[in-house]
Amino acid sequence: MNILIKNITLVPMDGKDEILSNMNILIENDKIKDIFKDDKDLKVDKIIDGKNKLLMPGLINSHTHTGMSIFRNYADDLPLHEWLNVAIWPLEAKLVAEDVYWASKLSIVEMIQSGTTTFSDMYFFMDETAKAVGETGIRSVLSRGIADENDPIKNAAKFDEVRKMHKDWHNAFDGRIKVMVGPHAPYTCGTDFLKECVSVAKELNTGIHIHLSETKKEVEDSFEIHELSPIEYAKEIGIFDVHTLAAHCVVLSQEDIEIIRDNNVYPVNNPGSNFKLASGFAKVDEILSKGIPMALGTDSSSSNNNLNMFEEINLAALVNKSVTEDATSVSAYQALEMATINGAKALNLQDEVGSIEVGKKADMILIDLNVSHLYPRNNLISALAYSAQGSDVDTVIIDGKIVMEDKKILNIDLNEIFSQVERIISEIPTR
Repeated sequence: MNILIKNITLVPMDGKDEILSNMNILIENDKIKDIFKDDKDLKVDKIIDGKNKLLMPGLINSHTHTGMSIFRNYADDLPLHEWLNVAIWPLEAKLVAEDVYWASKLSIVEMIQSGTTTFSDMYFFMDETAKAVGETGIRSVLSRGIADENDPIKNAAKFDEVRKMHKDWHNAFDGRIKVMVGPHAPYTCGTDFLKECVSVAKELNTGIHIHLSETKKEVEDSFEIHELSPIEYAKEIGIFDVHTLAAHCVVLSQEDIEIIRDNNVYPVNNPGSNFKLASGFAKVDEILSKGIPMALGTDSSSSNNNLNMFEEINLAALVNKSVTEDATSVSAYQALEMATINGAKALNLQDEVGSIEVGKKADMILIDLNVSHLYPRNNLISALAYSAQGSDVDTVIIDGKIVMEDKKILNIDLNEIFSQVERIISEIPTR
């Protein structure tokens, strides 16, 4: 399908920190064919009127666990390790594949409705998440979360599962799915296990998605066990020999930041989840000032408790100003970059998505500007970071296809999803 979006306000996120008025965007099949100001005589399948709307790249949620939406508002007000060990992991052990399918679908719908067009996921039963991705039209990077069983046979089976997942789903659905290797964290994976993860990533020519330096306790334990920080340890054992997506990176030393800068490491800030679990404040301003393209993610809707990236953009900008006591820290544009082009770089998709440029994939969102909290329109870059809500997203286009229009999700039965997840959470405790 060829689509023409007319007379739209455009925030391209191409590094120029600019707002372009009365622009026209031509989409041909899955890509952006042209961006122009003056009218052209074009024959297209569909015209979208951009009056009172803003167009920007679709948001990129660089770290989440879509299958955990089943545990939203289930175990709150607990520290991370108690939350994991006492509340979440025992219930996760009772999940079956179908549960993750419906939970993933619920998460994907929530993300689309609030403007996310690409997400990076780490969980299990990932075949089910891949199916949900295919059915809903979203773009994703999927990682089968794995931990060390301290059993060679069980561990070998996990690596075979990762290989099969890559074979079955990498580049599936017209390239909308990519697959990475997903060791959970250094505190759940032994050294030999992590080295094998790197070997498998090299074998598959893909990257690593891992949690790193999320809490003070994790860092203290790492020094006690390895006499190194988690970042230093990861570098020493070769994890950073491949493209690495490092979730959280909250507790970092100057040496850690320099290692991240000098290696294939892309940190992901997860402010909402980190604040709720009292993990601390990532040094976002300092990381960005070193030229590191820090990305942004929600973490799971169990620890957040939503997948609204506009909320994360807002938090990323506001909190760092308070922490650094510097009102210029993490500007509105920088926060938007974290959720767009930086996310694309973190997922190694910068040549396809993350900005509105000719030749890139047509992954974009239209925001309704005709709402009270976006008036007056003094500075729309600021408005996106400090005023906009996920519910302002009007239309979502992914891979050149309209997946939401006039705030209505297309071709997805929302009531069925809601019914299924309510059934699942009522069943799990008695399994």
